[in-house]
Amino acid sequence: MATELLSAQNTDHFPLDRGYLFSGNGVGREIDANTAIEWLKHRDDDSTEFIWLYFHDIPTVPEGWPLQHVQVPEAFGDTLKEGSRSTRITHVYQTLIAVLNDVEYDLERKTSLKVATLWVNVGVHYLISVRNSPLRSVNQLRLAVEAVETFRSPMALLIHLLQEQADVLIGIVRTAAQAANDVDETLLAGRLPTRSGLGGIRRDLVRLRRLLAPEPAALFRLVSRPPHWVLEEDAQSLRQSAEAFSLTLRDMAGLQERIKLLEEEIADRVAEHTNRSVLILTAVAVIALPVNLISGLLGMNIGGLPFKYQPFQGLDQDVPPLARLSRRAVL
Repeated sequence: MATELLSAQNTDHFPLDRGYLFSGNGVGREIDANTAIEWLKHRDDDSTEFIWLYFHDIPTVPEGWPLQHVQVPEAFGDTLKEGSRSTRITHVYQTLIAVLNDVEYDLERKTSLKVATLWVNVGVHYLISVRNSPLRSVNQLRLAVEAVETFRSPMALLIHLLQEQADVLIGIVRTAAQAANDVDETLLAGRLPTRSGLGGIRRDLVRLRRLLAPEPAALFRLVSRPPHWVLEEDAQSLRQSAEAFSLTLRDMAGLQERIKLLEEEIADRVAEHTNRSVLILTAVAVIALPVNLISGLLGMNIGGLPFKYQPFQGLDQDVPPLARLSRRAVL
């Protein structure tokens, strides 16, 4: 009865951004919500066709029409309620639940770090994804599908998203490494960088590593024991993605250590310049100390100082009478 009501309603208000139906040869075509409902109602479990549904409204998805036609585990709804979290992939009841993150990172730090999260549930014949903000990786996947790139299974779509995320990490590491190279060249030239920003870059790398990099142990555990419905070529691609993430994480750790050493060298250079400046100021103060001491003694208004009460007669001869009387009055 609920299915008939859904079919009779206007499905334009459903939070479906995009829907794609993939044929047996891996080519996808865009479909609307009505077509998606009809396919889910009459799908053939023995067929190699599968569907990708991309939603934008998180609260309505766990209680909406997709779950009435797809056996999605309750853990997926719980994951949606948790909100934005670090990237991870878990195996739950022969389905995969993934949390992927996409970022817009400005190395010059003129704009703040923007993070968008995508929640994905992958089954044998479907991939359901929900977003909280537009994601660049999803747009790249959509463009690939519309460009008639073949995807043999829902797992292939997930692997494509993982590869896009790995490419984002690699690009950020490459850009941050270039900034570290510029600072290193400046130090080798004997100059201090005016404003390196290495501390901010290192903090961003730590945060990006936490957000974008999946847990290595869980990822390799999934690679070693994937679900039975995962194709061999998808398992191999997943293994390559895990290796790419592992290498990128190692490069990020090495870059963080390198930036830390550069910061320490900059601090040592600054301390050395400060000590040299203090030494020069101290030497000038020591040289000027006798002069300051003598002038201070002569300027003190106390008795017993030489020439204070018996001025030279020759000095008074050139002084006008009025000024001489004033001086004697003072004495």
